[in-house]
Amino acid sequence: MPAESDLILNKTQIIQKITRIAYEIYENNIYENELVIAGIPEGGWKLAEILVKELKKITPFKLKLVRVSLDKKGPLESKVDLDCELKDIKDKTIILVDDVLHTGKTFIQGMKPFLAVNVKKIQTVALINRSYTLFPVTSNYTGYQLSTTLNDHIHVQLDKDNFGVYLY
Repeated sequence: MPAESDLILNKTQIIQKITRIAYEIYENNIYENELVIAGIPEGGWKLAEILVKELKKITPFKLKLVRVSLDKKGPLESKVDLDCELKDIKDKTIILVDDVLHTGKTFIQGMKPFLAVNVKKIQTVALINRSYTLFPVTSNYTGYQLSTTLNDHIHVQLDKDNFGVYLY
């Protein structure tokens, strides 16, 4: 894990960002009955779990948490699977969640299974947006915009005992 001096966001700040994102999702989807929150492992899945807890506090929506399985190291080559049936997401609004948006490649690949069925719309959440998108993908909901160099690395820690966003 990076040194404490590399800390960009602490637990309190991360929770504040997630809470703000939850309110933005609610405001932009106020007329929906159900949302599908789809997390990309590992960091996106953990973020999606926390986001669902926050949304349950403030929204009347039915929320379905779905895991999107793909290989982040080779997202274009990997098979992308959902841990639900396609009929469960049909005609629903999808909120695709990842911890860091860097090039957009993971988001593009993560959307693939949702394109196999008629969904109402797809929105994206990134806790950290590095703004180096190489693909035509952006984050609808961003916790923190961070300009970095190509050599910088972002580490998001969302474990129960250790929350933090680190730049190293």
